[in-house]
Amino acid sequence: MQRKLVVSSSPHLRNDRVSTQKLMLDVIIALLPTAAASVWFFGGAALKLLVTAVLTAVIAEYAYQKITGQKVTVSDLSAVVTGMLLAFNMPASAPLWMAAVGSVIAIVLVKQMFGGMGQNFINPALAARTILMLSWTTLMAANVLPHAGQWVAATGADAVSSATPLGESPAAYSLWQLFSGNIPGMMGETCKLTLLLGGIYLLVRGVIDWRIPAAFIGTAFVLFWIHYGNLYSVESGSQNVLYQMLSGGLLLGAFFMATDYVTSPITPWGRVIMGVGCAAILFVIRVYNPAYPEGCSFAILFMNVLTPLIDKMTAPKPFGYVKPAKPGKEA
Repeated sequence: MQRKLVVSSSPHLRNDRVSTQKLMLDVIIALLPTAAASVWFFGGAALKLLVTAVLTAVIAEYAYQKITGQKVTVSDLSAVVTGMLLAFNMPASAPLWMAAVGSVIAIVLVKQMFGGMGQNFINPALAARTILMLSWTTLMAANVLPHAGQWVAATGADAVSSATPLGESPAAYSLWQLFSGNIPGMMGETCKLTLLLGGIYLLVRGVIDWRIPAAFIGTAFVLFWIHYGNLYSVESGSQNVLYQMLSGGLLLGAFFMATDYVTSPITPWGRVIMGVGCAAILFVIRVYNPAYPEGCSFAILFMNVLTPLIDKMTAPKPFGYVKPAKPGKEA
């Protein structure tokens, strides 16, 4: 069983009371309110997609480790978290085979082929979501209209909205609709109330560090305020701060994906840089790329790739460290 390390400059302390399984269980608990909200708003289709993604992720990890003769680690629950996050980044109208394909890509291609737990350099769920988006754009771009409380709803053209809240101009949704989740969009990113509750739970439990979500959300708030100069008004449509903050996958990304232990920096200042960088890239994509009004996934993936460099730049110097003299300049 892998154990959580308190990472800092030496000496290192091992925390034997916290395991990967316990950390992943806390993440699952934090995601459950959002899972319940997605089923409430999008019905049985959302539940089937969620179950398919999770089961396929677990089976894919088990099968790959068995075939390659590795120790089976599905009990650490990381595959369950990956499956849930992948489903949250898909529309409820997506076919079940697509959720299964995405889970196999996330677990086998992005995670296991790079060495398994702790070795992947980008977030598996986001990488799989991006591959699915580029491969089946029409299916992934469909935005199901919410039908709160209805277990069975239309699955044809009448059930699909033409645009997400960010794609509407002028804005077609109130702040309460954006906050409560009664809007079209990816099934796990619409209800901001449950995302905030889950994020607070992870912070209180000490599962995630506050720096990444605080820097991510705070920087995005400042950038949108500078750009639009308007906190909120009905007349401004989607071109105001609060509408942007409550739309798309910003909160889902800030609390649950940018904070991934494996693909985020380990140093305090590195985590601040991670959050600021994610927010800046998301801002640029949303504001200057009208054809693709979201951008959270690409922002986090880009910063994942930069994480080793960020860690190298922000690593504290060991006590007593003396910078070696350059050749030819010895005293």
